[in-house]
Amino acid sequence: MRINADFTQRVAVHFDQTEWAASPAEGVERKMLDRIGDEVARATTIVRFAPGSAFAAHTHDGGEEYLVLDGVFQDETGDFPVGSYVRNPPTSSHTPSASQGATILVKLHQFDPNDRTTVRRSINGADHVPLFKDDHETVEMRSWPSGQVVPIDAPGGAEVFVIDGGFTEQGEDFARWDWLRLPPGTRTELRAGPDGARVWMKSGHLSGMV
Repeated sequence: MRINADFTQRVAVHFDQTEWAASPAEGVERKMLDRIGDEVARATTIVRFAPGSAFAAHTHDGGEEYLVLDGVFQDETGDFPVGSYVRNPPTSSHTPSASQGATILVKLHQFDPNDRTTVRRSINGADHVPLFKDDHETVEMRSWPSGQVVPIDAPGGAEVFVIDGGFTEQGEDFARWDWLRLPPGTRTELRAGPDGARVWMKSGHLSGMV
């Protein structure tokens, strides 16, 4: 399976214009943003867990990172409410579930194979939260007030996911839970919408995909 797999291209996925698709786990649905592979894949996905749903225990050979967008996500290490950002590095394993239901943004098989850093952070209550940084990538949460123009210089590419509010880029409007992927070498501007914008951003990590 290949979805938005040409990393030389700008890609926009709007949450309200994309249908949910069933996953192999009962009660778990997803909206695929990009994907290379079948059930074991390099993937960026919005995943919705119905109350009481779960995935079987599994190991993340290529690592996993996720941001909790709604509800409470759970595994053996604890409960992760809205605003939780988690990195489970390669070789880690868990049994994820959501007794109350949850929606997450999740990225799989995109880590440096030698990365062994576990991260558990909350993005709540701050305008800028650095989440992770190494030679391969920078991950952060950023907030911008209404109308702010934000220059983006992305020699290694970037992804911008709207948590709240919205922005405009190249005349295209992005709202809550919309996703924009910018190819390496992009220079552009984002303009925060009338309600401002709070976004999750990852940059520097797409050079090896081109």
